[in-house]
Amino acid sequence: MLSKFHHVAFRCRDAAETVDFYTRILGLKYSHAVTADMVPSTKEYDPHIHIFFELEDGSSLAFFEIPTRPDAMEDENTPAWVEHVAFQVDTEAELEAYRQRLIAAKIDYIGPVGHHDEGQKSIYFFDPNGVRLEFNLPANVDPADRARHAVEVLDQWIDRKKRADFAPRPELV
Repeated sequence: MLSKFHHVAFRCRDAAETVDFYTRILGLKYSHAVTADMVPSTKEYDPHIHIFFELEDGSSLAFFEIPTRPDAMEDENTPAWVEHVAFQVDTEAELEAYRQRLIAAKIDYIGPVGHHDEGQKSIYFFDPNGVRLEFNLPANVDPADRARHAVEVLDQWIDRKKRADFAPRPELV
């Protein structure tokens, strides 16, 4: 089994703005950056800067600024709430402290929002690049129970897809 992410990378509009947001607002460590004109994996000429923000476990969230390319486009077929990065917090107090940081920085957010697992809460917001972020306080759930439940949920989903049962239910609209 893989042990952790080394990094997950996204595109940014402005590296300096992104460094400011992730260090000042989220408190992440700006750990390193590289810049080059040639892309090592493709050998293409594409001047860029690749910036990294380290999390406590040593993994990183990274961004590329690529000034010679057209602006990134949103995927109009995917709702904005789908693609996101969730940062785990460990206590209600930590979740509230991050909420206060968003308020102080005048960043719009949603939450705390409860989830399917009792006790799980999240706060959602966007970074300056349009990347949706989440502070997540996980529920105190037995991992083995959660894994068994995941198999059942997938089986139910497969059955629902076969029936094409996606009409809105009256209690949800």
